[in-house]
Amino acid sequence: MKKFETEVHLSREMTLLDATMIGVGAMIGAGIFVLTGIAAGVAGPGLIIAFGLNGLIALLTAMSYAELGSCFHDAGGGYLWVKEGLPKWNGFLAGWMSWFAHAVACSLYALGFGAYFGHMLVELGLALPEVGGLPPQKVLAVGIAIVFAYINFRGASEAGKVGNAVTLAKIVILLIFVGFGLELIVHRTAWREAFSPFLPYGFGGVIKAMGLTFIAFQGFEVIAQCSEEIKSPRKNIPRAVFLSLIIVVPLYLLIAVTALGAVSTGELRPWEYLALHKETALVELAEQFFSGGGILLLFGGLISTMSALNATIYSSSRVAFAMGRDRNFPALFSKVHARKFTPHMAIVFSLLIVVVMAVALRIEDVASAADIMFLLLFLQVNVTLIRLRKKRPDLNRGFVVPLLPYLTILGIILLLFLALYMFNYSPLGWAVTGAWIALGLVVYKLYASRREIAHTRKVKALESLERREYRILVPVSNPSSMTDLLTVAAAIAKKNNGEVLQLHVIEVGDGVPLQVGLLEQQRASTILERGDELLGSLGVRHESILKVAHRISQGIVETAQEEGCNFVVLGRERRPGFIHRFFSSIIDSVIHDSPCEVAVLHGSLPANGVKRIILPFGDNAHTRLAMEMVPAVAEHFSSTVSIAVVVEPGGGARERDAQLGKVRGLLEKNEFTARVDVLSNQEVLPALTHHARRADLVVMGGRRGDFLELLFGQSLTQEITEAVDCPVLWVIEYEEEPSFWASAFAAQPKPVGVSHG
Repeated sequence: MKKFETEVHLSREMTLLDATMIGVGAMIGAGIFVLTGIAAGVAGPGLIIAFGLNGLIALLTAMSYAELGSCFHDAGGGYLWVKEGLPKWNGFLAGWMSWFAHAVACSLYALGFGAYFGHMLVELGLALPEVGGLPPQKVLAVGIAIVFAYINFRGASEAGKVGNAVTLAKIVILLIFVGFGLELIVHRTAWREAFSPFLPYGFGGVIKAMGLTFIAFQGFEVIAQCSEEIKSPRKNIPRAVFLSLIIVVPLYLLIAVTALGAVSTGELRPWEYLALHKETALVELAEQFFSGGGILLLFGGLISTMSALNATIYSSSRVAFAMGRDRNFPALFSKVHARKFTPHMAIVFSLLIVVVMAVALRIEDVASAADIMFLLLFLQVNVTLIRLRKKRPDLNRGFVVPLLPYLTILGIILLLFLALYMFNYSPLGWAVTGAWIALGLVVYKLYASRREIAHTRKVKALESLERREYRILVPVSNPSSMTDLLTVAAAIAKKNNGEVLQLHVIEVGDGVPLQVGLLEQQRASTILERGDELLGSLGVRHESILKVAHRISQGIVETAQEEGCNFVVLGRERRPGFIHRFFSSIIDSVIHDSPCEVAVLHGSLPANGVKRIILPFGDNAHTRLAMEMVPAVAEHFSSTVSIAVVVEPGGGARERDAQLGKVRGLLEKNEFTARVDVLSNQEVLPALTHHARRADLVVMGGRRGDFLELLFGQSLTQEITEAVDCPVLWVIEYEEEPSFWASAFAAQPKPVGVSHG
């Protein structure tokens, strides 16, 4: 049985310094190196105001992150908070937007790397040709994105101490730049002219620059994502959030003042000179400031873009991985590589977004799309703060936002205004953002919402199974088979202190009012009364339910969901004809989507009881569940149990010993004693058929499948069931149905021992 998944916590090893450096490192990343020149061309000297106001807006949102981060200490940050505080679709949308925002930010950093590395090659007298019509900057961007995606696939990440060293190196480089620049300003008599006119493009230019550079202020979000690893998170997360802003915002203001006031540009205005050189503007300035300055800034830009690339590919892929694990995305996204233990498929899909955005858009539009998405994501977090303050007053908050909701509402208004105003600067950036959000809503409506509900039901069911709180549903309709089905259910329930719910479904035709089905209530009551007497005599807690539905299968599934059942016992013929297989396959395919374990009894139990049980061993989840269930059946009937291990021709002693080791481990785990028979050098089907000739019951791992597979398909499991002379009880582990693509491309493991399915 698939046990309830153990909750994994990360070791809390990050100090306040480590957490602060993570936030500072994320903010002093590629954004400030790449976007300063572009933003100066938009705002002129008003860039100073833009950085100051961005710092204020970031502070308003940072307070929300500080409060929520101080009381929620699980990794995930804003995505998990929105899921907790707002309706479900908001949680999906927050994750969807966060995935895209980090991936597009990665495109920005890749383009920044391309610009800096390309500049270095030009300085060395080298030039890259265009490839497929793409300029060298974009070719380099695609190449470095692939390299860091591969590094993430290999499992390499920036360790804490190394990350701190890189962050300190970036701070030192920028402080050297600022120091030499301020010295030039102090010794320049006409330095004021560099700031006149102060707003050459009006205040609208300032707002555009704010939207364009806001990505350089969002690093405090990373602190919240690492909250599960931070020591004393209740007090250290708020401190780290505010300390990171206190360090970064003054440094940004100094960079803006220095870049505009110390440059010697000839006929060009300082901001025009910066705009001309765009991504590499700081490098050009540093070459003027001091000998070797260009090389130093090139080095700073390269390590900034590379560390930012590594971090954002990591963040983007982990958001996609988390959403796959939550079943908001197909389960393919939650796959972990067998050897590298990294979410390789999530990394691949994140890389696709990175490459497409880097190739398709200008760097300004890439930055705008990322900024808009982060602004809207932060808006959701602020709304969540207001909602959770009312919804969860019980939370132990290490920091409380003052003047709630007024300051938070101000932050919401400013974020929304800034995001909307970005349409004036980059309509294409807004078009990409809007299209992604619209696509997300469609995906949620048509796919994620239903998967999320099914996954939630599954988790609840597995939780109750882990606690041994069995609620076993038995659909009964045929008096000749109901005794056997209820007996099997009662055996499992008694062993696990569970409860049996017998269900009779009355089916009425389409278009016929359900009330018409109540006319058959008397006949149904007779069946349920017989079951009630039997369950009472077996001494198990039980309940009887009568359901009227337009489809029998629909009635079974609805009852399992409504009643919180986690086990279903069904019956069908051992050698079914086409018609019987048709109807039973409908039921099985619907139950396949329910969060329930299933037992299917093929045939009728012997009238004189079950003396000997055979369990064919197969190394799969269904057989492991069968080994958990067989003690209950054996105890009820006072049966002996033989576990048959088949070693096929060519298997050898190593395979036999490996299987025997697994069998003994499962017997020990289930505190159960059974005889183990090794059938060496034999084909599975004839070996088991012969071995089961004196058995009264075969219990084995079963199989699931969709409707057509069960109707027309044939498997070793079905062949064994039809070949033996005794009844067969399939025990089937709950499995979420994989998507078509996951099934198509999943590697098929080589079966060990008996392969059921």
